[in-house]
Amino acid sequence: MKKILSNPFVLTVIAIILGFVVASIILLLAGYPPVESIRTLVESMLGRPKDISSVIIRSTPIIFTGLGVAFAIKTGLFNIGAEGQYVMGCVVATMVGSMLDFPKPVAVIMVLASAMLVSALYAGFVGFLKAKLGIHEVITSIMLNWIALYFSNWVCGLDFFHKHGTIGMYPVNPCTYTMVLPAWKRSEEGQAFLAENPILKETLGRTDVNIGFLAAVIAAILITYLLNSTRKGFELRAVGQNIHAARFAGINVNRSIVHAMMISGALCGLGAGFYITGQSPHTVATLSAFENVGFNGLSVAFIAFSSPIGCIFAGLLFGGLLYGGAGLQSKIGAPTEIINIVIGVIVFFCALSYLIPRFAERMEAARISKQRRKKMQDQPDVHP
Repeated sequence: MKKILSNPFVLTVIAIILGFVVASIILLLAGYPPVESIRTLVESMLGRPKDISSVIIRSTPIIFTGLGVAFAIKTGLFNIGAEGQYVMGCVVATMVGSMLDFPKPVAVIMVLASAMLVSALYAGFVGFLKAKLGIHEVITSIMLNWIALYFSNWVCGLDFFHKHGTIGMYPVNPCTYTMVLPAWKRSEEGQAFLAENPILKETLGRTDVNIGFLAAVIAAILITYLLNSTRKGFELRAVGQNIHAARFAGINVNRSIVHAMMISGALCGLGAGFYITGQSPHTVATLSAFENVGFNGLSVAFIAFSSPIGCIFAGLLFGGLLYGGAGLQSKIGAPTEIINIVIGVIVFFCALSYLIPRFAERMEAARISKQRRKKMQDQPDVHP
């Protein structure tokens, strides 16, 4: 039992089940049929090939921000500024992409690289303040989240980038698109081919299928390799686990902190770059509030227990819940806030799951103590 309850996968499954149980109770109290509501939610997520494709597309930016947060946690940092880094990546990717008119591979690389660079520098500034001045990364990254939001709105209002008649910027040029065969599927040849293949028509023809998810999987594998199989990863993890021991061992602690934050921010920026180049409308609009891609990445990292590979599956879960919530509202009439409750409860129980191994240890200790007492009682008294 102790081994089972100490397994992160088991703890995550328990948290997800409890999240749906609590959501069912709330639905019942609100007057909605819980079983039918949950079934509708699942069908909205997985019912058709188009839905599955849309879930994957919706999940991709969340997976990237989850990877960024998970990487920071693995190195002893808490990057709550993933939202701001993602916003900065989106703004710069749109700025660069709207001005480029290069061959496609060059244009795509430049847009993605610019988004990664600005987000890495934005997060690296947080790491610099922590390394040099000892300012906690949570404080500075929260402040920089708001600066990113207002910077985005300011850029959207500039005459050079603002698209008149809208509340956003000019979209990126088609040469920067990372969608799969965007021109071909609109051609007569593509339309004829898709008409003969219903599944491809539902997925490739009706959704913005792009290479972002594949890139997210590759990024998760590379981050896992970096952390577990390289000298740099060992240094970063050593600083996160015991900064004093790492300094005593000769590791440059300040440099490691800055590098860890920069890598974390670069992952968030890469997600922003793939969002802008891979999904319509390929631009940034004036924001009245955060879009919560980075904050959802925090929850993804928690649910995945900071495992880069786990972030893929946790991100798909979040993307599915967010996408399926629209179907729940349209078919059952239940408010989409139910989805936020489900997500919140899952994260809450994942946080509590850190206590479950301790509870299992106490159960194990109580069992051993009981066995010892019983053994002592069963032994006959021996008198000299």
